[in-house]
Amino acid sequence: MALRTRLTQRFKIEHPIISAPMGFVAGGRLAAAVTSAGGLGLIGAGYGDAAWLRREFEAAGNARVGCGFITWSLARQPELLDLALAHAPAALMLSFGDPGPFAAKIKRAGVPLVCQVQTLAHARQAAAAGADVIVAEGGEAGGHGGTRATLTLTPEVADHLAVAAPDCMLLAAGGIADGRGLAAALLLGADGVLIGSRLLASVEALAPAGFVAAMIAADGDATIQTKVIDRVRGYDWPPGFSGRALKTRFVADWHGREDALRDPATKSAQAERYWQAFLAGDAEETGVFAGEAVGLIHDAPSASRIIAKIVTQAEDLLSGASNFIA
Repeated sequence: MALRTRLTQRFKIEHPIISAPMGFVAGGRLAAAVTSAGGLGLIGAGYGDAAWLRREFEAAGNARVGCGFITWSLARQPELLDLALAHAPAALMLSFGDPGPFAAKIKRAGVPLVCQVQTLAHARQAAAAGADVIVAEGGEAGGHGGTRATLTLTPEVADHLAVAAPDCMLLAAGGIADGRGLAAALLLGADGVLIGSRLLASVEALAPAGFVAAMIAADGDATIQTKVIDRVRGYDWPPGFSGRALKTRFVADWHGREDALRDPATKSAQAERYWQAFLAGDAEETGVFAGEAVGLIHDAPSASRIIAKIVTQAEDLLSGASNFIA
């Protein structure tokens, strides 16, 4: 059976899968590979770097891809939105902040607006701003997020949209790495899924090999929501958000002691430790954002193989053709 939803119809894609715009690791090559595999790939603009963004749009070639921004960071560099829109993206995704100030420009450009939310209040705000797609992100997700679980947040947002914004589509995100997750999301009322960690462990992602190896070696118990990584990097995230990452040696050393990193000398020394290890791909001495789905990740093949396997498993489950054995 083919998985046809409002998402596949609206975006004219084969599979109801969008790749998460993971900051600076979801580049043009990964986005293009996801699109080529029948989904829709998004470039992750992170905290904003114009040269990087231009380079990754170029790396995507002629592939139909979109782009995602951290909303509160974009507010400090609004010109980056114009840069992205100049590339006629297939979608523009905003996460972690009020999409209202940017929504009108995005929609005037004729670009579908995707808003990622972590609470029902966020969903109401996104729907009011005119979002075409809302992503219900559970706390299982890697990187930044809230505390709600995907299993309950998704149907609750689905129920709200059915009344308040019936034309707005819904994606589920957080903990989805195989066909079981995709099938479950569709049964919960979503039109598709946003996948991050599973695609981070792929040939095309810009993640260091050491980070990918650490993800493959980990299980879901080996992740934690923490503010350590943001504190040492000097990123002042709004209240209510923390980052899910692997429990590396660096994270374990400082989780629960974040306030000590306010001391300039301590912060400087640990920032040096963090960035040296990051650039060397030494996962244990830095921070590696990854979700609870790492327990379902056992290899790092191409994005096309990942998507094909997820879709086949989901189709089998939803058609009753198998009980699925991992």
